[in-house]
Amino acid sequence: MSYDTVATWSQVTSLLMFIAMSAGVLIYAMWPQNKARFEEAQRRALDLDSREAGSTDHE
Repeated sequence: MSYDTVATWSQVTSLLMFIAMSAGVLIYAMWPQNKARFEEAQRRALDLDSREAGSTDHE
């Protein structure tokens, strides 16, 4: 087995693993049961709850 053969197989294997992991992340992000979790994270990141609670800093 030559270096070129090993390098080619390594590159192909790495590409397939990257595609599989990307597909896994996409499936996890789009899974309907995770919608509430992501919306809560969005609210915390944007601090939407404190603005809705009556804060009038923007007026």
